Amino acid sequence: MWIAMGPQTTEQAGRAEQEELERLLAGIAQGDREALAELYCRTRAAVYAMALSFLKNAQDAQDVTQDAFVQVWDHAPQYRPQGSPMAWLLTIARNLSRMRLRQGDRRSELSEEAWDALPAAESGLSPEDRQMLQGALGALGDQERQVVLLHAVAGLKHREIAAVLELPLATVLSKYHRALKKMKVLLEGGEDQ
Repeated sequence: MWIAMGPQTTEQAGRAEQEELERLLAGIAQGDREALAELYCRTRAAVYAMALSFLKNAQDAQDVTQDAFVQVWDHAPQYRPQGSPMAWLLTIARNLSRMRLRQGDRRSELSEEAWDALPAAESGLSPEDRQMLQGALGALGDQERQVVLLHAVAGLKHREIAAVLELPLATVLSKYHRALKKMKVLLEGGEDQ
């Protein structure tokens, strides 16, 4: 019986999180710095993951993450709760990342330092598991890695990811499933050695 309630509970938790983020954005719109600090704590890993997936440079991703929260502070009064607050925040990060890329070709391979900048405590992984996961993520294509990080780190639904990345939903689903298959092969291969 609890299995049938699982998705409902997950959906309720997602709605509660969305409502909490909307409450924080409303506080930020009124100049509440504590609401901004709380929003930052709750969402910084997802924003950083989005920026890192575009920029592939830890310093640039950290800069974009900070800039995204400055933009949130400046534009919170314009936010209208009609969609996902997380999608709105990640759209800001995506746009800032794209602007940063236009400023110069900064695309390079992700270093160990960049991956380690993703908050380790929030992942709940051991250092060994984290290293294996980083290797598997590094083997994915750019969009596949973005879709996986946005789903796994940011907790976005595939429809929200499609909106943030400006891709058709079918493409997001395809890239997600293809990425999971690739990662499974890589992770299972790593365990056999």
